[in-house]
Amino acid sequence: MDAKRDPISRRERPAKPALTRAGIVGTALRILRAEGLAKVTMRRLAQELDTGPASLYVYVANTAELHAAVLDALLGEVDLTGGDAGAGWREQLLAVLRSYTDVLFRHPQLARSALVARPSGENYLALVERVLALLSGGGAAPDQVAWGLDLLLQHATAVAAEHGTQESTPSAQDDWNALAEAVHTADASTHPMIKAHSPDLLSGPVEDRLTWGFDVLINGITGTPLPRRAD
Repeated sequence: MDAKRDPISRRERPAKPALTRAGIVGTALRILRAEGLAKVTMRRLAQELDTGPASLYVYVANTAELHAAVLDALLGEVDLTGGDAGAGWREQLLAVLRSYTDVLFRHPQLARSALVARPSGENYLALVERVLALLSGGGAAPDQVAWGLDLLLQHATAVAAEHGTQESTPSAQDDWNALAEAVHTADASTHPMIKAHSPDLLSGPVEDRLTWGFDVLINGITGTPLPRRAD
C-alpha cells in the first residue's frame, strides 16, 4: 500500500503572476496568432491565465474592448517613418497607409473587427498623429485634414477586411466567380452601363486599387471644403 502523501501547502505552490491589462492583451495576442480571433474570448483568456472570467472584467470591460486593445497592440507594427525621409508628404503618407493595411492583411479577422472597433491606445494615437501631420503637408484646411483622416483609415480597413475574407472563407472564391459571371454576361439591353464597363469593373490587383483609392481620397480631402451650416 502506498504511503500517504502529505498535502502540499499553498505556501509552497508557485504564485500565479498578478493580472495586468498588458498581460491580458499579450495573452490575447498569442491566442490570436495561434488560433485566430474567434478564440480570443474572455472565457478562453481566463482558462489561459488560470483565473475566472470575472477577474478579467476589472481590466477589460468586454470582448469588443479586448479586440480593440489587441488591434492597438498590433498597430505597433505599422512603419510610421513613411519610408524615404526625402520623399514628399504624399509619398510618405501613402507608405504609412500601406503599412497600416499590410498589418491588417496579416490579420484578416481583426481587419473585419476593426471596421467597428475603436482603439484608443498609444499605437493608434501615434498612427493618427502621423497621418494628420503628413496630410497637413498637402495644404488642406485643418478641418479637412481632421475629417479626411477617418476616410483614409476606413478605406484601408475595408480593403483589408474584404481581401482577408476572400482568402480565408472557403465559399469566397465561389461567390467571386458568381459575381464575375453575372457582370460579364449581363444583358446589354437591360444593363447597358454594366456591359460597357464590365472589362474594368473587377479588374486590377488589390494593391493597385488600394493605392488608387488613397489617391482619390487624398485629392478630394485636400480640394474639398467642409459643408458650412447656416447660422
